[in-house]
Amino acid sequence: MFRRLMIAVLVFAMAVPAMIGSASAADHVFKYANTQSENHPRSKSMVYFKEQLEKRSDGKIKVELYFSGTLGKESEVLEMVKLGNLQGCRGGLFERANKKYLMYTLPFMFANADQVVKVMNSDLGKEINQGAMANGFYVPATGVAGGMRQPTNKVRPITSVADLKGLKLRTPPIDVTIRTFKELGANPQQVPYTETYMALKTGVVDGQENPFSNCVDMKFYEVQKYLSVLNWQVHPDPFYVNPAWYKGLPADLQKVFDEVSVDTMNYSNKIWLASEDGYYETLKGKLEVNVLEEAAYKEFVEAVKPVWQYYVDQGDFTWDDINRAQKIAQ
Repeated sequence: MFRRLMIAVLVFAMAVPAMIGSASAADHVFKYANTQSENHPRSKSMVYFKEQLEKRSDGKIKVELYFSGTLGKESEVLEMVKLGNLQGCRGGLFERANKKYLMYTLPFMFANADQVVKVMNSDLGKEINQGAMANGFYVPATGVAGGMRQPTNKVRPITSVADLKGLKLRTPPIDVTIRTFKELGANPQQVPYTETYMALKTGVVDGQENPFSNCVDMKFYEVQKYLSVLNWQVHPDPFYVNPAWYKGLPADLQKVFDEVSVDTMNYSNKIWLASEDGYYETLKGKLEVNVLEEAAYKEFVEAVKPVWQYYVDQGDFTWDDINRAQKIAQ
């Protein structure tokens, strides 16, 4: 009995230093969350982030990843980052970080997502990221949240502005999206992203709008009938980081963190945009698809001009900002 007790004491004594060493192996922990599944391009890019940051920081920063909304809705995890209960997240609600992010989302402003990426990687894009600090977020890099956004619904195909009249359309709680669809005659409804499928299934809303990747990832095609390719908008995807956590890193690790963040968002753009064609093919096999005719496209462009002017009048950005962005995008 005494011998067994002594052996147990010795094993414990040997284990304590090992446990302490394991706990101190990482000097900093970065907890991150997003609402998409682990197979989604956003999540896959964050697996890349974890691998690269842990490697390049020589294990001094440990990354914990939480996908599929396990830590809460987008609004909840964003608030957790702001409060410091979580160190990072990606998702929507970017206007809460800096209203100038709304400029990326002006309806029909960009012909494709590649044009937006050019602006995000420019000095103008960096200035917009820096502006998020005033609202409690450090943004080391911004990418695009998939390709151009397209509406789906179960009532009718969207071939003209008139087809949107009265449609109950789920939109994210982003002002420019809400304002745009109101201007086009739809009835925007705010439903959390993770609850959109059930809202579509039960008829709370008739349709929704997202890039192809999100429509497939969330299986919206199971509860929709029509996909209308409007190429009306693309969303920015800022990488939100708690400023206090970032400032707590030594200078050398801040540099590593920034470099990995930029690389990650570039990687995210690459795999996300490359995947859109595949997601589109999937949707074409499950929904009735129509592509907007050129004449109808011009009708939409004309119909949303008041939305652009509204934000200039609000002072969120200027016509000079818009012109600067469009010049960069060319």
